This record gives sequence, structure tokens and C-alpha cells, in this order.
Amino acid sequence: MGRRNRKRERLTAANSDYTDPQGNVLTLRGAMTPATRLKYAQVISGNLLSREDAWQRAVEFLFERLATRWEIAGLTIDRQHDLLIRFRAASTEERAWIRTVLREHCAEHFPDIQAP
Repeated sequence: MGRRNRKRERLTAANSDYTDPQGNVLTLRGAMTPATRLKYAQVISGNLLSREDAWQRAVEFLFERLATRWEIAGLTIDRQHDLLIRFRAASTEERAWIRTVLREHCAEHFPDIQAP
């Protein structure tokens, strides 16, 4: 049998669920491609004039790349565009919780990534 006819086994990393105090569940992807890691490094080191801007962009970048599902008050959001819109509309408390979750997730799954 030729090489083209062989099925390639795809490795997949498990997703992780994080639950906030209100019972909402955010699901984050357990894998990040090398190209995404490189782009993230550029984003976080980005704007030399405004560290705050680079930090905010880094949080949004990680959320956009890692979030696969967010269940809020029984409503599930799983489309990437909708997840990003909901993130941008998040309250101060929700954003603080998301940053904490991203730091925890990166420390566990991507120790080489400096989470904002």
C-alpha cells in the first residue's frame, strides 16, 4: 500500500474546563501550534510605547486562540467569533477571572509561554 493511502493518526490534546464562582464554564484548548506561539511572542512584546496595550492584546490573543467553548447561565457559546465578542463585552470581574484561568492553563499546558 502506498504512502498516500495510509491514514495518519492525529494527536489531539485534551481540552480543559474551568468553572467560575457563578457556575459558568470556560473550555480551553490544550494545544498551541508553533506558529501561534511565535505570533503570541510578537504580540506580548509588541508595543514598546504602551506595555498596557501589549498586555491587553496578549490576553485577547490567548483567549481567541485557546477558548473553544463558554457556557454562561446555561447558554453555550462555541463559535469563535461569538466567543471573542462575548469576551470583549465581559465585565471587569469576568476579565479578571479569565486572566487567572489563562495564567493557570498556560502554566500547566504551556510552561514556556509567559501569560499576561
